[in-house]
Amino acid sequence: MEGHSHISPEVLARYAADAASEVAGVQTKQRRGARVTGSEVQVHVVVDFGANIPSVAADVQRRVANYLAQMADARPTAVHVVVDDVQRR
Repeated sequence: MEGHSHISPEVLARYAADAASEVAGVQTKQRRGARVTGSEVQVHVVVDFGANIPSVAADVQRRVANYLAQMADARPTAVHVVVDDVQRR
């Protein structure tokens, strides 16, 4: 059988937001979450107070890229992490 399948950017964005929320010290902002444009992903997060932001952002990048590859066979060229806020838990 021949054919093609396409996963919408909205579904990939939801996967990206879910993956980011699994990283320790991170909460995703539900109203902004993530966006997929072409092969790039932008994820908005809230980081726990006292967390090492560069380290957490790198963990988010790895987790999102690995998750998208595993779940959707998608390999983003870039995962941009936007820290919208820092909160105490």
